[in-house]
Amino acid sequence: MTFKRIILIVLDSLGVGEAKDANIFNDLGANTLGSLYNNTDVTFPNLEKMGLKNILTNQDSRTSAYYTYAEPTSVGKDTLTGHLELMGLITTKPFKTFTKTGFPEDLVTALEKETGHKFIGNCNASGTEIIKELGEQHMQTKELILYTSADSVMQIAAHEEVIPLDELYRVCEIARRLTLKDEWKVGRIIARPFIGTPGNFTRTSNRHDYALNPAGKTVLDHLKDNHYDVISIGKISDIFNNNGITESIKTKDNLDGINLIIKTLERDFNGLCFANLNDFDSKYGHRRNISGYANCLLEFDNHLPHILNKLQDNDLLIITADHGNDPSYRDTDHTRENVPVLIYSKQFKETKRIDALQTFSDIGATIASNFNVNKQSIGTNILDKLK
Repeated sequence: MTFKRIILIVLDSLGVGEAKDANIFNDLGANTLGSLYNNTDVTFPNLEKMGLKNILTNQDSRTSAYYTYAEPTSVGKDTLTGHLELMGLITTKPFKTFTKTGFPEDLVTALEKETGHKFIGNCNASGTEIIKELGEQHMQTKELILYTSADSVMQIAAHEEVIPLDELYRVCEIARRLTLKDEWKVGRIIARPFIGTPGNFTRTSNRHDYALNPAGKTVLDHLKDNHYDVISIGKISDIFNNNGITESIKTKDNLDGINLIIKTLERDFNGLCFANLNDFDSKYGHRRNISGYANCLLEFDNHLPHILNKLQDNDLLIITADHGNDPSYRDTDHTRENVPVLIYSKQFKETKRIDALQTFSDIGATIASNFNVNKQSIGTNILDKLK
């Protein structure tokens, strides 16, 4: 059984329980989806019909989709390592982090010299909290806000009415070039524009990520090289630094992303539509907002029937995640978790639970096999399990 179109939707950070190596990451007991069920009364009937809740239990009730979970194998629990693994690249050496110390003085000095801007902050911080703390100073001095997190990221925040977007992006492009040095090599530079007044600052949808180039070819590259469509929705093109992408569609938020998935399904294309819905992670997981996370997932669940209705008979839908971010867990960091895998097609006759995937790369291998393009060195095609 093969398909003309595959739609891969990443519900960013929707983990389904601790990975087998969670102790190494100090994440024992983390369970993003479980926390939503344990701490709210919200249910997700359409996702549950596909088998989402069954993943957490031993229940094997009748479902409309094949369901299981995938185990992470990359060294890392962030957006970049998760998505690279989905597309067949395993990260074996962690990217640099500067969580405890902030960025080195010589890096900041070089950044100030090459950009012509001064920087404030330079610490590990929540993005919403640091603009609350330093936003007014930034508006008065035009100094850019520099911060990091537990991930391998350099984030640069600026008010859109103080520093134009083009200038913020230019600064981030310089930061990306500087941090290609091994001693400074972070996974992503993130432009974090915001608006508003002191005490009422809001981050905008004009975020832009500048990721490292993938260390090798991914499934996306093989698809593009073989003249298949690779349509990116959300931050996918940023994550892969536009490698392997034939069309990039940006989104404002999850609802915008959902609507753009639906519009894309109304088009005729041959290949992969790869979407990331980021609000779960950025707005609720990191902020440890359990009810907000649950309602965000409910929003997707409410729109899921519209997505299913737009699917053609020769379409395959895969819903998964890239890491966990348990909103009930300590601190504000991602959590090392398995991720859900829900696989749906109108052709399926025997939907049920299937064995756990040993790596996220099984998803990429399945996509590559479907389109008969070069197979990555890791990952197992599971098309033969789908009937």
